[in-house]
Amino acid sequence: MSKPSHEISPLVTLGLFAAWALHDAEEVAFGPRWVRENVPVLRTRFPRVPERVWQAMESVDEREFAVAVGVMGVIVAAASAEGHRTGGRSAFFQGALDGFGLHGLVHLAQAAAARGYTPGSATSPVIVIPFALWARGRLRRAGIRNPVTVRRTLGGLAVAGAATVVSHAVARRVTTVTGPA
Repeated sequence: MSKPSHEISPLVTLGLFAAWALHDAEEVAFGPRWVRENVPVLRTRFPRVPERVWQAMESVDEREFAVAVGVMGVIVAAASAEGHRTGGRSAFFQGALDGFGLHGLVHLAQAAAARGYTPGSATSPVIVIPFALWARGRLRRAGIRNPVTVRRTLGGLAVAGAATVVSHAVARRVTTVTGPA
């Protein structure tokens, strides 16, 4: 058995941003239109979901969604750069990697609940989840992977959720201030 390398390839750290960009290209291409076309059906299928959730989903237009994706891109790029700078040791990078992989599972759960395609569900099983598992494995083999715990898993989901909320809040503010395109 070979000695584990403590050198992490840029494919692991900077690859997070590349995998995210491919995944979010799918979401930008299909997200807002899918919401417009599918929320009426989902409202009927899931009557216990509060109306304000459906209204919030419908209120995001293509421009606001694109800005939100751009803001998220800055967050993911920062995590990737910090991961690269620290050789993968950064807790910020590892948390972003975990959040990215876990959010792929959320996309698959959404598709299952919707009983079909949802934006992000096509690239989650072929890019998001495999990349996250591969990158985590590389970190583990190098001996620098933080141990997986329930707390870290929930933290990864919380960070992904918080980054999404921040991205959309900034996008709403930017598009409201600048007005219609």
